[in-house]
Amino acid sequence: MECLIGLQGKDFVLVASDTMSARSIVSMKQDQDKMFPLSDKLLMLVCGESGDTAQFAEYIAKNIQLYKMRNGYELSPSAAANFTRKQLADALRSQTPYQVNLLLAGYDKEDGPGLFYMDYLASLNKVPFGVHGYGGFFSLSVMDRFYRKDITQPEAMKLLQQCIDELSKRFIVNMSSFNVRMVSKDGIQNLGVIKPQPASV
Repeated sequence: MECLIGLQGKDFVLVASDTMSARSIVSMKQDQDKMFPLSDKLLMLVCGESGDTAQFAEYIAKNIQLYKMRNGYELSPSAAANFTRKQLADALRSQTPYQVNLLLAGYDKEDGPGLFYMDYLASLNKVPFGVHGYGGFFSLSVMDRFYRKDITQPEAMKLLQQCIDELSKRFIVNMSSFNVRMVSKDGIQNLGVIKPQPASV
């Protein structure tokens, strides 16, 4: 019942994640942060089993920091995505696979912004926009209709709001708020929490 949303603009990646922590039919808290910074310009959004998400995200973050300490430079978003996919694929073939789905957003000074979509089966794709969870049934069509490659930040925020409003109107589960962050050449910026706007009568 979780939802991760990401879209890539000309020089940034805008991402949002719901703030609900739920188990079965019970909502346990409404301020869960599902975004994990991996480096100055690299951000991972994770959903799935709560133990797996925290453990896997921390494992990837520490290994990417270790790589920087050993080599003197950071992994690019593409390299970090492939490293993450390898760890997920290795775990999948062991006795303890991770039940995690993730979006990885980053900015590289040579390649520019990048958004990578990965699921628990370790499939990896670089995408212009992506959604994990049941929210994809409602928001992917909105993205498909209104997304452009040269979308600006205000337009991307408006599109994100449209997706969240659609979820609020159509989805049976109440997702009351979303954390929003942006990754650009200036690093990771926290854009606060956005909530669904009330539907006009």
